[in-house]
Amino acid sequence: MKAFLIPNLTKKDALFHTGRVAHRLAELGVTCVVQEQFHRPFQDLPVSFCKEPEDALSLCDLVIAVGGDGTIIHAAKEAAAFGKPVLGVNVGRLGFVAGLEPDELDRLELLIAGEYLVDERMMLEVTLRCEGREFVYYALNDAVLARGALSRILDFRVLLNQSNVGAYRADGLIVATPTGSTAYSLSAGGPVIDPALRCLLLSPICPHSLFTRPVVFGEESVLQIQAGSSEEGVNSYLTVDGQISIALKNEEPVFCRAASQTAKLLKLKNTNFYEVVNDKLAERRS
Repeated sequence: MKAFLIPNLTKKDALFHTGRVAHRLAELGVTCVVQEQFHRPFQDLPVSFCKEPEDALSLCDLVIAVGGDGTIIHAAKEAAAFGKPVLGVNVGRLGFVAGLEPDELDRLELLIAGEYLVDERMMLEVTLRCEGREFVYYALNDAVLARGALSRILDFRVLLNQSNVGAYRADGLIVATPTGSTAYSLSAGGPVIDPALRCLLLSPICPHSLFTRPVVFGEESVLQIQAGSSEEGVNSYLTVDGQISIALKNEEPVFCRAASQTAKLLKLKNTNFYEVVNDKLAERRS
């Protein structure tokens, strides 16, 4: 078995816990691969190095991401293109999509025994049409259309399969997957959706309305969203999973649909989604 390790060394103790993962996997007979850029901090660990992540992703059996939710989400999207599963080791704050905490690394032996589950998660395909070109992005959590630095409200138009859904006046709109329903959308008043479902969740951010509510759309839906403003100097931005941000021109269309590829998250613990949500939200309250 070969594992591709993706650490986020900006996280406290990530280097230490990545070392623990590498040593434990080596004891279990697993070959660990790390990108060449981490050669210096990992040169004394039982790992081999690769120059390009695509090389490791094509050859590995699984990916192990050591970091917070952002790191795990990024790794899951990279791995999805190669059909590889991802195990997240949480060294961040919440760890909604993590499979293990740092004090649970003894469970890594379950990988060798084949005692694990693969949790397939729906992803979004986000298409921006700009000046006759198409740019395609993928999201495991969400795509957000929102205003820039100026505190000015935006006008949004939403179409479903070319039919009008409605107009919104708001600071922004979130299109989330079920996985993303516990992220930004939750803070905007959206519902928690079981990740076993395949659907799109539209949640307005600070809507200027008494009656605007989040809306759930079926998995075959194609949402077209256009953001605009009648005032000069008011910009809108498309942000994908909080990692990619693109400035939009007035009323440039953004299309969101369920992606054909899925993210595969490895589970080594017998916990259900609602136990995880309750545990993590309890941590947030404390």
